[in-house]
Amino acid sequence: MMSETRRAARRRRSRERLYRKVKRLGLAPKHVAEVGVWYPERSSVLNFITDGVLTDLVEPDPLCVARIRERFGATPNVRIFECAVYSENTTVTLYRTNESTFVKGLSAAPALVNDAYVPSGDDSFQAEGRVFGEIDDGTIDLLSIDTEGCEWYVLQGLLSRPLVISVETHRKRYRNPYLPQIMGWMREHEYRVWYRTKSDTVFVPRKMFGPFVRFR
Repeated sequence: MMSETRRAARRRRSRERLYRKVKRLGLAPKHVAEVGVWYPERSSVLNFITDGVLTDLVEPDPLCVARIRERFGATPNVRIFECAVYSENTTVTLYRTNESTFVKGLSAAPALVNDAYVPSGDDSFQAEGRVFGEIDDGTIDLLSIDTEGCEWYVLQGLLSRPLVISVETHRKRYRNPYLPQIMGWMREHEYRVWYRTKSDTVFVPRKMFGPFVRFR
């Protein structure tokens, strides 16, 4: 099982790489969103928040949301949504497993596959589940999704067409249970793979960047 220190280092490297590559490409996002934040210091869009970019943070765990509000509650460019993004508006049950908290009923989640976690009622809590279309105002131009198997639900309700979409698709033995749907959505909406990390696949619009753009 990966230690919290190693998880933190991995997330920090991934965050800094995304920020650095976006800047190198000459992009200047005006509205970013992160679905699945965990703790505020681990946010994948922390650099953009620091830059003053309008940021939506979506997180279902009330313990994490309390820390997010403590850190960013008075930050004018940050909007906080306490909910889980789901396929419908309903109450969902989640299992709290540190950074790998996931929604009950998934066929695969990193905690189940990589950590051999056995769901326990002691770890469960309920949260509001919302379709993403009620959160997305249509202006998001950078989107980071890390919801431990529920990433597809975000794309299902996505109104915006971001310039960059980062999705957790894999990690060690884990493969996202909705990977075929995710890749199908990307093809249908003409996105291409920009790069991959040890856990995420990052996509950009095919038409905007074309087949011959050299990404650094």
